[in-house]
Amino acid sequence: MHALEKILARAAGREEVITGEIVNCAVDLAGINDLYLQTLRSFAEMGGRKVHDPQKVVMFLDHFAPASTITQADNQKQFREFCWEQGIDLLMDINEGVCHQILADKRLVRPGMLVVVTDSHTTTHGAFGAFGTGVGATDLAIILITGQLWFRVPEVIRIHLEGTIGKGVFAKDIILKVIGTLGADYGVYRAVEFTGPVLDRLGVSERMTLCNMTTEMGAKTAYIQPDPVTFEFLEDKLELDSPVLTTDPGYRYAAVHTFDVTGLKPQVAAPHSVDNVSDIAEYLGRPINQAFLGTCTGGRVEDLAVAARILKGRRINPRTRFVVVPASKGVFLEAMAKGYIQTLVEAGATFVTPSCAACLGTHQGILAPGETCITASSRNFPGRMGHAEAEIFVASPASVAAAALEGKIADPVQYLV
Repeated sequence: MHALEKILARAAGREEVITGEIVNCAVDLAGINDLYLQTLRSFAEMGGRKVHDPQKVVMFLDHFAPASTITQADNQKQFREFCWEQGIDLLMDINEGVCHQILADKRLVRPGMLVVVTDSHTTTHGAFGAFGTGVGATDLAIILITGQLWFRVPEVIRIHLEGTIGKGVFAKDIILKVIGTLGADYGVYRAVEFTGPVLDRLGVSERMTLCNMTTEMGAKTAYIQPDPVTFEFLEDKLELDSPVLTTDPGYRYAAVHTFDVTGLKPQVAAPHSVDNVSDIAEYLGRPINQAFLGTCTGGRVEDLAVAARILKGRRINPRTRFVVVPASKGVFLEAMAKGYIQTLVEAGATFVTPSCAACLGTHQGILAPGETCITASSRNFPGRMGHAEAEIFVASPASVAAAALEGKIADPVQYLV
């Protein structure tokens, strides 16, 4: 079996599972964000009275943080009251940040866990050797009541990364290249595992970006085998020969794709699809109105660090807005301590409370008709960040910072020599 299959087998109380079968699994950690008030409604409609295990539930008020409408405020009020009534201690209120970064910051996800959140980018937690996946409100309500949910065992695709990473190229560029090559629907209900020597040169932040963006291929989950980088981040003393789940020798993947990143240039996904990917050179000079740096995909300390490096001692273009959203309170505090926040503010950046912000197109930096934005977030379909007639380019944090500086799409390499 694959390590992911072993996770499902353990959760199902089975010796083994096979691709395609449906199994009922005990969920190790369930999360709900403030987009999904329907979860609480479904819980009540299905006769729920008491949450099965409050210690395995996390509530995130991150998509509307802080609330900008009366409806949003009332939703969050109901979530808070539910947590207090049910004894859910892991209430992450509007001061905490984006769900996936919070889980990482607080070390709530461990190798081998089955993690389910009402957010499609829960694939992020494959960076820690977990089976992370997103579900809708009704499915999450079932977990609240029973502690379990059914899963179809996905086939596993292996993406092997080799070669040398060039200057100005980051995990975001690598995964955009993968998505552009394979297509936005290639991974539908498949699991994606990343392997190869390139991973040895990527820290946890970059690995989270790889796994996060597999959602844009339609993936059910993602996976990176835990290694010393994982254990160091988790502040664990585990060794590689410890009882961490591993894939059996001879396991047959549904497909294997090898990508040599040697010579890869910064990438950009142009409107209006994340698989509409090209070298950034194809769009150099394209004027932008807003540059957006943040969210669960591009708002970590390392992302703010590279933006600060590019903008230190410089000013953003006077006709461009640079919206920066740290992914969590922890990220914000660390970036402040390291001076990145001051550097970016002095360069002209506008900071927003750690949250999802404009990524979902409801508040804090949304776009007007006809505007163009370059973003380190994950999606660029019409209306994603505001008006349907706005255009969105997805790129790395470095490319976003370079564009903010020049007021147009620019190659970040020149600022990173």
